[in-house]
Amino acid sequence: MRILIVEDEKKTAAYLHKGLSEQGFVVDISHDGEDGLLLATTVDYDLIILDVMVPLRDGWSVIRELKGRGQPTPVLFLTARDTIDDRVKGLELGADDYLIKPFAFVELLARIRSILRRGPTRAVEQLQMADLTLDQIRHKAFRNGQALDLTPKEFTLLTLFLNRPAEVLSRTLIAEQVWDVHFECDTNIIDVAIRRLRQKIDDPFPQKLLHTVRGVGYVLDER
Repeated sequence: MRILIVEDEKKTAAYLHKGLSEQGFVVDISHDGEDGLLLATTVDYDLIILDVMVPLRDGWSVIRELKGRGQPTPVLFLTARDTIDDRVKGLELGADDYLIKPFAFVELLARIRSILRRGPTRAVEQLQMADLTLDQIRHKAFRNGQALDLTPKEFTLLTLFLNRPAEVLSRTLIAEQVWDVHFECDTNIIDVAIRRLRQKIDDPFPQKLLHTVRGVGYVLDER
């Protein structure tokens, strides 16, 4: 799942990026409202975490513009604006939740998961191929009923493949979607990650699902 953070405090943004990435989310950062609005309207996000007091265009204006366009992406306000009037305003403008700084990361994570569980409908909770299943909300994966011990990156990688079944994914696309690397990746990081994922989801089982397409990339498919 992909999350946009609109936050001008760079330490806070870096902290959120690290914490959410470790939980398997793909995270984009914007440090002002104009750039945040552009990303929110051009990239398919599952959730937007929005500060109120950001440069160029404040959070009130950003959410008002998004909701005015019919943008369904859920929004969680994360801000130091702590009055009841502020909280009411944020929720009335269409926010799905409102959390005040300073905050505990575990509480933020619980609220994110709560929002993702209840909407919008495009956030599919269970992904499946053959006897391989992945629960995006509970962050668990199983093969033939056996729990798979995946790292956060492996979980994100498997989520990408299950969201695009039978589609050959290039190393460049995988690097962009999983590692947020927006240029041609010339290291073997992708191949190493694929090999480790294959050891967990395929090697112990008779039916192989993750295949190499020589010179092109990788595909998850029932063959």
